[in-house]
Amino acid sequence: MSREMWDGHYADSQYIFGTEPNVFLASQRDLLKAGQRALAVADGEGRNGVWLAQQGLDVVSVDFSAPAVDKAARLAAERGVSVERHVSDVLEWNWPVNTFDVVAAIFIQFASPQQRAVLFQRIKDALKPGGYLILQGYTPKQLEYKTGGPSCAENMYTEALLRESFSDMEILHLREHEAFIAEGTKHYGQSALIDLVARKKSD
Repeated sequence: MSREMWDGHYADSQYIFGTEPNVFLASQRDLLKAGQRALAVADGEGRNGVWLAQQGLDVVSVDFSAPAVDKAARLAAERGVSVERHVSDVLEWNWPVNTFDVVAAIFIQFASPQQRAVLFQRIKDALKPGGYLILQGYTPKQLEYKTGGPSCAENMYTEALLRESFSDMEILHLREHEAFIAEGTKHYGQSALIDLVARKKSD
């Protein structure tokens, strides 16, 4: 989808993906420590970045939609936390290197296979040695459910794809599964999911 189309979706007064964090991200709370630096990639209306800030992390949130980022700022203010926000396409953003203890990449499947390779490399570069990637996405079976996500199978993830893409990291958790999710109106219903937690190896 184009930036204009997403801006139109996010102009809705309601939070179209809800205001609560992604369930898989929240399930990894034990990995998080107050004072860590975290990056929320394509954070939309801010539900995940704000939740990370509520856990005491120093959070950077990036999304290309200004209306979404405005809503994220509102949510942060309501929750009494501060999040560093950037309006930028994550493929064009000036990514820092060896900076973050945690990168949250939740449903970032707007990227084509070519863009995905670049994005995954930038995520790895941005993590500190020992830092964690927490990722959730859809598998190709999601096209049968049509309860969220892209309409093209090539943007989806499989276990083999993620295992290969992050073979230079320590994969701590990688699982395909199906579950009912309720994340606003855009992610609602039975869904074909894949979860990954990987740790950047120390030199």
